[in-house]
Amino acid sequence: MASIIVQVVVILMDVIAFGLGVAAEQRRSKATVTPDSAKEYDYCVYDSDIATGYGVGALLLLAAAQVVLMTASRCFCCGRGLKPGGSRACALILFLFTWVTFLIAEACLLAGSVRNAYHTRYRGIFNGDPLSCETVRKGVFAAGAAFTFFTAILGEVYYLSYSKSRDAAGGAPYGGSSIGMGPYN
Repeated sequence: MASIIVQVVVILMDVIAFGLGVAAEQRRSKATVTPDSAKEYDYCVYDSDIATGYGVGALLLLAAAQVVLMTASRCFCCGRGLKPGGSRACALILFLFTWVTFLIAEACLLAGSVRNAYHTRYRGIFNGDPLSCETVRKGVFAAGAAFTFFTAILGEVYYLSYSKSRDAAGGAPYGGSSIGMGPYN
């Protein structure tokens, strides 16, 4: 039977990570080109940098949820053998898809956080090249939040499928022995 505690802890961390990803998208840095007081050159002025913290928080919570899930399921390959059949095949496929969506979510959140923390320090002199105040693209944190959501759903279904197959296997660890070992007379 699947552990309710593991399910609640994982879904809670995933939901908070999703919320932080959405908040990071809403609060990502914006820049404006501002001339200096003498009007000799332009420079970039960035607003709040809170989206970087939200993105890193989402990244860490998502990673923690994945660690809890993989520890509880013994990363699918260690521990007791699973009963062959539909539940094991489903668990294997969901295991792979969970890791794919997890890695995409982590990449989006990490890239968004790094890009949001980067501020150009260039100064543009009038009649020169236009000044580029680079910021994170719209949708990077949103993609991370979406893949966090997919990871949460796939992870929960994976854990349920894994638990069903593990419980169906029953018996001794690693599938048990089919040969009874007793004293030889």
